Order: sequence, then structure tokens, then C-alpha cells
Amino acid sequence: MHGSGKSDSPVVPAKPPNKAVRAVAEAVEERGLAKGNTDSTTRPGRSAGPGASNGLDRVREVARRDKDARFTALLHHVDLSRLRRSYMAISPKAAAGVDGVTWSAYGQVLEANLQDLLTRVHSGAYRASPSRRAYIPKTDGRLRPLGIASLEDKIVQRAVVEVLNAIYEEDFVGFSYGFRPGRGPHDALDALTVGIDRKKVNWVLDADISDFFNRLDHAWLRKFLEHRIADKRVLRLIDKWVKAGVIEDGKWTASDMGAPQGSLCAAAHNEPYEQCRVMHSVGPSSLVKAGSGTERCT
Repeated sequence: MHGSGKSDSPVVPAKPPNKAVRAVAEAVEERGLAKGNTDSTTRPGRSAGPGASNGLDRVREVARRDKDARFTALLHHVDLSRLRRSYMAISPKAAAGVDGVTWSAYGQVLEANLQDLLTRVHSGAYRASPSRRAYIPKTDGRLRPLGIASLEDKIVQRAVVEVLNAIYEEDFVGFSYGFRPGRGPHDALDALTVGIDRKKVNWVLDADISDFFNRLDHAWLRKFLEHRIADKRVLRLIDKWVKAGVIEDGKWTASDMGAPQGSLCAAAHNEPYEQCRVMHSVGPSSLVKAGSGTERCT
């Protein structure tokens, strides 16, 4: 089922990508094509080393060549080595989820725990835990609700995010900065400065989606993901995370819509959900998407 060379074939033959639109969109920053966006490997984690192969080259190649390709078999890329790198990439000081399991405690018998987790993920026995509700103050005095996932959820989410990034990094245009590997708010501000300095700019648009994480529609999220993802097992994993619910003061609340803000999967979902309609459009250099990696609760 997961034979070599057959795992990542598209379901339907597709037309060639519109390279002209992509080139224009990437060039609006006047710094050439966005270096490192489509040709670099996804960062595997702090312990794997800068030259570590992540085994996603074929996924990346197909995603780059065929913009309409839908990937039928992705879960096998979530293997033991990727789970191990995901664990090592999590901060040892990260807050524990509802199960109370810490990074150090899990690592006492790491290989056995990861092998058991891998078996459950691939057999379908893996169950997502509810997120633990926590709050951090905002600059306006309000409190921002966060969802702290359990350690195993963080591990699997990080591994799945790495796989999905191999696909979506080939689709996003150069002026997109939100929740992307190797990019952050300072890079977006740098691009904005370059655009204002070198282009005739009469206005700058500052827009935000009100209460995005709490209002994210699960059905539409699934539809957007299915444009590229046809592996039902990966889609079921994402369904489990967004529907796991939240525990606050010992009380469980269902998740009929939205996603816990601060979780890895929420950050990953933000991009395909929000960008689907503008992915291949051309925009001014002042159009910089919001989003900061510092909001992730890892």
C-alpha cells in the first residue's frame, strides 16, 4: 500500500501551474523570488542537525510540479524518526496538557513510548486529548484564551505539520509570512519596509480576522484541506484535534467550531484555510499576513 515511489501520486492529472502569476506575486517585494520558500527543506527539529533529510523530497517535488495534485498517502511519512525529532523539538519546559505528562517524564522511556504512539497513530487507535484552557494577557487588557495540548498530541501534530508544510510551502506566495518555517513577524516587517521604501505606496492595509480561532468552521476547513489532501487518515487526525474539546476548571466543553489557539495544528490550519482564495493572486508588497510563531504554545 505504501510501496516506494507510489505513495504520493496525485489522484487526478492536473494542468501545469500558472508560473507567470507565481513569479509576479513573488517579485512584488523586489528581492527576487522568496529564497528558501520552495527549495529548502522543512526544519526537522533542533536535535536532528541542519543537514538532516526529512524524507519529503518527493512530496515537495510533486506539489511544486502539479498545483492540482491531491496526495493520497501521507501518513507513512509520520514515522518513528519523525516522531522522535518532533519530541526533541518541543521545549522541555513546555506546559503539560490535561494528562499532566511532562517532556522529561515522557522521555524516561522515550523509544517505547514513541513506538506505542506510532502504532496507535497508524492503526487508528490514537485518540486526541482535550486541550487545557489557559489565558495570557493582551495589550488591550483582555485575556487571550490558549489551548495547551497534551504532549503526545504536540508530538503527532508537529510531525503532521512538517508533512503538510512540504505541500503548502510550494503553494504560498512570497509575500505570505504567517506560520511558515523560517519566517516570522520581523521578516514581514522587513518586506513591508522594503516595499514602502522602493515603491510608490499611498496606503497600507492592516486587516485582521475577528476571533478567527474561535470561529473557524470545521466543515469549510475540511473542504479547503481536501483541495490538496486526499489521505483520509491524515484528515481524520485533524478532525480528532479540532473536535477534541477544551477542559477548563475540570469541565469539558465540546468543539463544534473553532480550534484551540496556540496549538500546533491550529497554526498549521490557519494558512490553507485563510489563503485558499488568494493563493495565486498578485498583491502589493504592503499586503503582509498576520501571524506570529510566538503565539504557538509548544
